[in-house]
Amino acid sequence: MSTINENYDAQVTQVEHATGLDESLHPKNDKDRTVKPKDYIFMWIGDGVNLGNMTLGASVIVAGVATLNIFQTILAALAAIAIISTVFALNDRLGYKKGIPYVVQLRMSFGIKGTVISSLLRGIPAIVWYGIQSWIGGTALNEIAKIVTGGSFDNIFICFVALQVVQIVLSLFGFHAIKWVETIASVVFMVGLIYVFGILMSNYSTEIAQNWVQAKGSWGLPFFGLIMVFLGNYAGIFVSAADYSRELKTGLSDKKRGALYFLPITLSYGFVIVIGAMLASATGITNPAQALPIVIDNPYISVGVSAFIVVTVIATNMVANIIPPVYVITMLTKLKYKPSAIITGLLALCAFPWLLIQESSATGLNMFILIYSAFLGPVISILLVEYYILRKQRVDVADLYNEDGPYAGYNPAGLLAMLIGAASAFLVVDLAWIIGVVVAGISYYLLSKFAFKGSSFKKGTIFEK
Repeated sequence: MSTINENYDAQVTQVEHATGLDESLHPKNDKDRTVKPKDYIFMWIGDGVNLGNMTLGASVIVAGVATLNIFQTILAALAAIAIISTVFALNDRLGYKKGIPYVVQLRMSFGIKGTVISSLLRGIPAIVWYGIQSWIGGTALNEIAKIVTGGSFDNIFICFVALQVVQIVLSLFGFHAIKWVETIASVVFMVGLIYVFGILMSNYSTEIAQNWVQAKGSWGLPFFGLIMVFLGNYAGIFVSAADYSRELKTGLSDKKRGALYFLPITLSYGFVIVIGAMLASATGITNPAQALPIVIDNPYISVGVSAFIVVTVIATNMVANIIPPVYVITMLTKLKYKPSAIITGLLALCAFPWLLIQESSATGLNMFILIYSAFLGPVISILLVEYYILRKQRVDVADLYNEDGPYAGYNPAGLLAMLIGAASAFLVVDLAWIIGVVVAGISYYLLSKFAFKGSSFKKGTIFEK
């Protein structure tokens, strides 16, 4: 272990002399890693429980008719979670071993300047979703205020701003805040989910059986399409897996880290998807925020449900929508972590989420999701091909931080492969993620091998001469 620590210290020393980046983007030493395996489990449980994931489960019920039955839904969910966990464990390895964040990992495939483009594909959507999630949380907080004040207070915008201020303050503490927020949230989540599950089973078992359990469903495109939607929903998170694994205590095998993803995601994500489908089949409403009050018709319990939504919003944002864009802003502006966290929170305020979630904005928002998701599949594919095939897991960390080194400028092979993969993803929208992954990975390998001879990005790869 002492040898590992010495290597880490040597890397950090080299980095400090080679870059002007804030220390939050420097490689993490073992002594600076504060997240234990149990904290990691709570983190992913906290992230998995949100209304967005519940809506995915509800999406199998269209106009009261199930496109998938219970067995098909659960099998699709398990298949997606298995793939998600595998990709997580593969892509988090560089961050785990070397302690570097996602924005630095991108440099080996896209170049220091090219990373600006690829990092924004993760940062901008995260900021938009930060705002959307916060608006949903502000709406729930307003419901609590209305019930408590007997209707005398009713102002969603004030609640939204107040919640955003709380999240900005929490984000200033980085992963130190995430640990305890997610631990508390995870307990609240599971209690809330079990309660809702009990109500549904007690009062709506007949409707659920008729509309979902006993439905014929499909083993065709709807089944595989749902798997792709699940993967697309996690595309932004596992592409930046290094941002999380660099905080995890060292000494864990790849299999154990894979389990740290599979178990909590199955527990939370799987449970939420099932409840979403149960809600939709019981009420005929696919929006969980509207379906829950029908199932739970009690003002006191409604306060608890609204509080549950507020906590899920904070938990989801802390993991998925705050840390990644903060690192992007820190890299692009050379600011320190805390100012970047404040800017990220303010940008989420300026995303006008109250406009994005309106019915009239649904088409535009869906198109936005489709476009950025089409790029994130190719990005993860390129990173995996780079690390495992082209570099055989051998990466000089000091070079990644050297702005005049082999990764300076743009890597045309990476950028071109990303565009080819994204373009191919639109050929069959329902299978966009897997098509983009396969095409981009093959394109990157072939371009790296046959094109751009003399490129400095071939240094250290199997194609170096």
